[in-house]
Amino acid sequence: MLSFKEILNEDKNTHMEHLEDEIINNGVSGATTAIQFLNSLKDMLSGGKSKTNVTVKWDGAPAIFAGINPENGKFFVATKSLFNKVPKINYTVADINANHGSDGPVDKLKVALKTLPDLGMKGIYQGDIMFSKGDLKKQTIDDVSMLTFGPNTITYAVPEDSDLASTIRKASLGVVWHTKYTGNTIDSLKASFGVDANIFKKSKRVWFDDAYLDTANAVTFNPADINKLEKKINQISGAAGKAGKFLNELGKDKTKWGLAPLMKVFFNTKVRAGSKIADTKKLVKEFEQYYTDRLSQEIDTKKSDKGKKKYKDIQKDAQKVLRKFKNELYFTMATYLGILDAKNMVVKQLEKIKGIGTFLKTPDGFKVTAPEGFVAIDSKGGAVKLVDRLEFSHANFTIAKDW
Repeated sequence: MLSFKEILNEDKNTHMEHLEDEIINNGVSGATTAIQFLNSLKDMLSGGKSKTNVTVKWDGAPAIFAGINPENGKFFVATKSLFNKVPKINYTVADINANHGSDGPVDKLKVALKTLPDLGMKGIYQGDIMFSKGDLKKQTIDDVSMLTFGPNTITYAVPEDSDLASTIRKASLGVVWHTKYTGNTIDSLKASFGVDANIFKKSKRVWFDDAYLDTANAVTFNPADINKLEKKINQISGAAGKAGKFLNELGKDKTKWGLAPLMKVFFNTKVRAGSKIADTKKLVKEFEQYYTDRLSQEIDTKKSDKGKKKYKDIQKDAQKVLRKFKNELYFTMATYLGILDAKNMVVKQLEKIKGIGTFLKTPDGFKVTAPEGFVAIDSKGGAVKLVDRLEFSHANFTIAKDW
């Protein structure tokens, strides 16, 4: 099995792709990645051996980078701006004020700078901040008194009288770690997904965990479910084979108005609207119309004939490709839908592994929800994410946040 890292070529863990989007990003090789990945997870959830590890996607905010800068041996904390062209690295409170002003994650960065050295970090690590002291709340959920924290869309809750709640209450900061970076310079850092929290020193000031899911105790698929997933993977393979010419065509234009970028935007609009993505023929027509409409809107914004002509030419060229590969476009949509279906089968099974309680805050109270999703990591540290987009991503787009 190829390394996801080899296929995805992802050095910095500042953005991770959905599994189904790999066919849009990488054409035929992306379809191969998805199929290999699904087969590996099928093996794992069938009770067999698998080269894939799974972590839980904790819904934290902001992302935190911390550790020792290999260039000077100093401890630092940072946000994703660590990977800016001119990196923003914070060694002192003064650095945080200068780099981040008074908005955003300033207060949490200052707490992190003060407390994270307790962990005795030997390298550079990335995690998600789950809470600082003022974020903890005592709330009643289903008649149970809970200690809660909600850094983003999901609210996490533990029984108020539990040992875990007592540990969390004493902490100044909560972090879940998921990625390690190695390299001799900040610019050359390479991401390795998966962090064992046992490598860090314990500290009363920091509650921390890693994101690994205990799949050894997962509820395995029954024979009927295994058979169903195998058939779905075979369907994906067959559809991808028939979609190959168009999949490779998708990868030729990665500019803003290319077919691939706008196909991803098209699917995101479906997620935002909470629309079920199921009818292949309907999707083909909708995408063709969506692409034409987006380019027409852009054409209408241009005042000069020269400006209009540029986007009319882009539109005509794309429409020509869509007509030429109409059959292959159908099977591209079928491949995408097949990966979605197979992925969601796996996600629903993984969600049966219980951890800290997860809820969505609604006007009517708290609604039980699954974790944000999962990340699959291969033996060489490459990764892709699994999220039920019509459940979590739609909620992430639509539910009001507290910040």
